[in-house]
Amino acid sequence: MKPITTTAELAAFCNALAGEPFVAVDTEFMRETTYWPKLCLIQVASPTHEAVIDPLAEGIDLEPLLAVMRDTSILKVFHAARQDVEIFNNLKAMPRPLFDTQVAGMAAGFGEQIAYDALVRQMLRIELDKSSRFTDWARRPLTDAQLTYALADVTHLAALFPILRERLETSGRLAWVEEEMTAISDPAAYDVDPEKAWRRLRPRKTAPKYLAVFKAVAAWRERTAQNRDQPRGRILKDEAIDELATQAPTSLEALNNLRGVPKGFGGSKFGPDLLAAIKAALADPEGYAPVVDKPGPPPPQNAGAVVELLKVLLKARAEEAGVASKLIATVSDLEKIAADDNATTPALTGWRRDAFGADALKIKRGELALVLDGAKVRVVEVRRAPKAE
Repeated sequence: MKPITTTAELAAFCNALAGEPFVAVDTEFMRETTYWPKLCLIQVASPTHEAVIDPLAEGIDLEPLLAVMRDTSILKVFHAARQDVEIFNNLKAMPRPLFDTQVAGMAAGFGEQIAYDALVRQMLRIELDKSSRFTDWARRPLTDAQLTYALADVTHLAALFPILRERLETSGRLAWVEEEMTAISDPAAYDVDPEKAWRRLRPRKTAPKYLAVFKAVAAWRERTAQNRDQPRGRILKDEAIDELATQAPTSLEALNNLRGVPKGFGGSKFGPDLLAAIKAALADPEGYAPVVDKPGPPPPQNAGAVVELLKVLLKARAEEAGVASKLIATVSDLEKIAADDNATTPALTGWRRDAFGADALKIKRGELALVLDGAKVRVVEVRRAPKAE
């Protein structure tokens, strides 16, 4: 098998995709030692065309393919799309519209975060060859076996997608998946602006001084990782950011005394840069500190019991609907609902409210009950006795 290695070949292949209803797409990349993912291979298959594209080939320009990614008349199909979408977003080619078969599989009753090989096995009755699973995709040349293995990630995807979509249409759940796709294709989900890096973390305090240093250190780490093309954790661990925000060191000696900071950090070229960022934040902590949500009211005393009850309700409703429970609500969602009937959570909006959220509130109000019927949990309406006059 020969991959596409020239711009002319790529342009010809992409021209052949014009008018196709969808393309299945997958990427192979490396990022264990880098901040930015290193794109090593791109696989594309439509109902009538397929190819493996080598983005590492000398002189190749990916623009013809990026134009396909931007073409809103062609649906882009991925499995577990987020990391692939991140790569194309970095290349200024957010793939829209898109369809994620892993999310769709959850809505169609194939379980939590079903793997691609498991979905192929269950839907197409095909067992995938895993012999090239741990390939170093950055090495060249790639063997025919490796290229064939990579291409299978999209040829089977192109075959199962129409079947899966029809299944969702028949069950009335295609709109559920489309709602999820909006979030996956939102560029804000892939924003790497260093000044917004603190949002990935969990500040433990709300004091302006703490938050200002927290934001400054997170921004410094993100910027340094990007400039050096190294993973964030190799620059500074997450837990060190909280310690730096709490202690707010302003000298190299104070910096070196922190447990979360690597030994000799203050004496490295990182030390002075980090201290400068901290001092700049401390010059105006109220002005620089990010706005964070204030802690809500304390949960009611019986919140733990309510959460456990909601877990049982969620499992029952998910089994009835044949949907992965994680797609409907998370434990965090249940905790919020247990504490507040008006909680801001996806589980109380849209199709999730219809499938689960409304009943969760009824359980809290005592309007529904859970009954064990053999090995199955049933949800029943509570009939209240009329009040005596």
